[in-house]
Amino acid sequence: MIKWMFILAGLSLFFVAPAFAENGILPAVTVSTGADGSTQYSVTMQILLLMTALSFIPAMVIMLTSFTRIIVVLSILRQAIGLQQTPSNQVLIGISMFLTFFIMSPVFDKIYDQAVQPYIEQGMPLQDAFTSGQGPLKEFMLAQTRLTDLNTFIEISGYQGINEPEDAPMTVIIPAFITSELKTAFQIGFMLFVPFLVLDLVVASILMAMGMMMLSPMIVSLPFKIMLFVLVDGWSLVMGTLANSFGL
Repeated sequence: MIKWMFILAGLSLFFVAPAFAENGILPAVTVSTGADGSTQYSVTMQILLLMTALSFIPAMVIMLTSFTRIIVVLSILRQAIGLQQTPSNQVLIGISMFLTFFIMSPVFDKIYDQAVQPYIEQGMPLQDAFTSGQGPLKEFMLAQTRLTDLNTFIEISGYQGINEPEDAPMTVIIPAFITSELKTAFQIGFMLFVPFLVLDLVVASILMAMGMMMLSPMIVSLPFKIMLFVLVDGWSLVMGTLANSFGL
């Protein structure tokens, strides 16, 4: 867990490091250029960037990983069953978080091996570590992003000369990835919603035929939906479906 948090903090430096370097914030901090043309940051700068990057970790976990798809599907599933507060939001977020770590562990391991560990051992400059660390995450995001969404944001951004998806910058890939994740999550949620909707219609028709129009169909169908979900081992199926949807 600590290793993954450090990986996310290191990746988030990619977004804040150029801004600090270009604007020259804090005169006491030095940024020097090496003999080979590479940029060398002082220890004080690295600590400053690391502490700033910590504030980006929640947004990165939500938007740059599998978290968005998982939490949206689980929220739709809870709504389909008819349970407004069970499982609670804290439970759903906890499930989504640890399932995200399970799905993203191969990507995090690659980032650690290719960028974080070489940088810690002082065998790689900070800027090269940024570039290497983006590779596995960019590959994961592109694998889940639809070309139509990617092309849409490329056209909006006005970037020229992007012939392959891998040539697109992260500023284009991230919104395209989020859009694709939301669409996929709603598609999975729709497939989960249909069986419970059918059960609601059946119960409502039976109550109508019996003349029990004052009794809410939701109250009667709720225990049957819970029983159906338990009998088919619904939690295992949903978790397995979400994991397999990322190609695991």
